[in-house]
Amino acid sequence: MKAFFAQISDLHLDGGERARGRAARVMEHLRALPRPVDALLVTGDIADNGEESEYEEAARLLDAPFPVLACPGNHDARPAYLKALLGEPADDKPVNRLHHVAGTAVLMCDATIPGRDEGQLDGDTLRWMDRTLTGLPPRTPALVAFHQPPMDLHHPLPDGSRLQRPEELAALLEAHPNVVAVLTGHAHTAAASTFAGRPLVVGPAVTWTLRMPWEGDRPADRDQPPGLAFHVLDEGNRLTTHFRVLP
Repeated sequence: MKAFFAQISDLHLDGGERARGRAARVMEHLRALPRPVDALLVTGDIADNGEESEYEEAARLLDAPFPVLACPGNHDARPAYLKALLGEPADDKPVNRLHHVAGTAVLMCDATIPGRDEGQLDGDTLRWMDRTLTGLPPRTPALVAFHQPPMDLHHPLPDGSRLQRPEELAALLEAHPNVVAVLTGHAHTAAASTFAGRPLVVGPAVTWTLRMPWEGDRPADRDQPPGLAFHVLDEGNRLTTHFRVLP
C-alpha cells in the first residue's frame, strides 16, 4: 500500500460522558492497531455546540502517535476551533489546510456556512483548492475532505443540508485529475458513491447512526456502536475503503 488512513466523523463532543466515551473507544482502537495508520482524518462536527471547552476535550481525546487532520462541520465554530483545537489565533475565515502524508496530498477543506446546516465551498476556499492542487508536484495523488456530502444520499435529513453548488466542485475536480477521492461526513451513515467520476466516501459517525427510511421513522439510532473507516491508497492510486463498527 502507498498510504493508509483512518477516518472518523461527527463526534459531537458536548462535555457529556456518552460522547466522550464513544470517542475514547475509537481512539483507543486506533492507537492499538498492530499497523498504525499514516494519519487520521476527522471530517467535522467535532464539537456539538462550538464551545472552547469542547475543543479542549477534543484535543485531549485526539492526541495520538500519528497525525490527526481535521476540518470543521456545521456544529463547529471557527474561532473556538482554531484557538482551542489547533492552538492558533481565533478567526472567522474558512479553515483550509494542506497536509502531505505518505506521498499523498490531503486537503482538509472548510465547507461550513456559519449559522447554517448546509455547506458551501465559498470562493476563497475554491480558489485555495485550485492553487493548492495546481502547485503539487506532478503525479501527486490528492484526497479532498470536507463535511457535507455534495450529493443526495436518499434520506431527507442529510439531503436537506448537503453541499450547495456542487457543480463548482465538480468543475474543480475535472481540472485536477490527480484528486483520487472525496471524503465527507455529516450524514451519520457510512456510504459510498461516486461524484464527478471520483469515489465519494461518507464516513460513519462516532456519536449516533442515521436510520435510513427503510429502517424506521426515527432518524437517530443511538444504540449502534461508533463507526470508522479505513482507506488504503495503493500504488496505482486506487482507493479501497473498509468500514468498521466497535463493540
